Amino acid sequence: MLPDRSFFDRLADAAKVETLPRFRTGTSVVNKLEGGFDPVTEADQSAEAAIRRLIEGTFPEHGILGEEHGNIGLDRDHVWVIDPIDGTRAFISGLPVWGTLIGLYKNGKAIMGLMDQPFTGERYFADGERSTYRGPGGEKVLSTRPCAALSDAVLFTTSPHLYTGDIKERFEALQAKVRLFRYGCDCYAFALLAAGHVDLVIECGLKPYDVGGLIPLIEQAGGVITDWQGGPAEMGGEIVAAGSPELHAQALEMLRSR
Repeated sequence: MLPDRSFFDRLADAAKVETLPRFRTGTSVVNKLEGGFDPVTEADQSAEAAIRRLIEGTFPEHGILGEEHGNIGLDRDHVWVIDPIDGTRAFISGLPVWGTLIGLYKNGKAIMGLMDQPFTGERYFADGERSTYRGPGGEKVLSTRPCAALSDAVLFTTSPHLYTGDIKERFEALQAKVRLFRYGCDCYAFALLAAGHVDLVIECGLKPYDVGGLIPLIEQAGGVITDWQGGPAEMGGEIVAAGSPELHAQALEMLRSR
């Protein structure tokens, strides 16, 4: 048995109870990375715990891959992939481009996914066949826009400072070809691509939970998302998402290692 939209809504609502009251309130931050900065907040931990309780109570036979509380049953047919707050840096900075990501994998393939931004009241959901939006703009089925050339494309990435070495060179070469590039939107950029507002999202160093809930949103809105070699995006790494197959092929040609 697979979950329906109402169950994903329950998961998102449970996370919202933990995240939204802590947003823009000066919540405490713990750094997980010695020698660097990888923040985690009480909101991250509490939201993931709330999501996991519902999954474990309703689908005990499913596995869970989560950012904050470890993994169970990753060899099972169905595995939930959870990022309670994707964009914790944005969250602690008061910027509403973070989101709760919840994906469901079947035999390693992302088949359903959700991105919820509770501050703006926007919820993006892929049910296995189509991607939809609910929010201040009402409710609608999503579709990527048919941009066919890099020279016409709008590109988003979280930060150019995340790229180093050879992948930095490849990213910068591609960035020089697009019409417009913007930084700093985390998971919200992928949602904007699914909704037809931007054309390319390129990222590096992603973990499965950073992208698992977003893959179905892109694919079921008509877009293409892979790693930089054209392989599956489910395990993260260097990721490229495009609104059209033509644009994806052009981007991949510049990003793929020779």
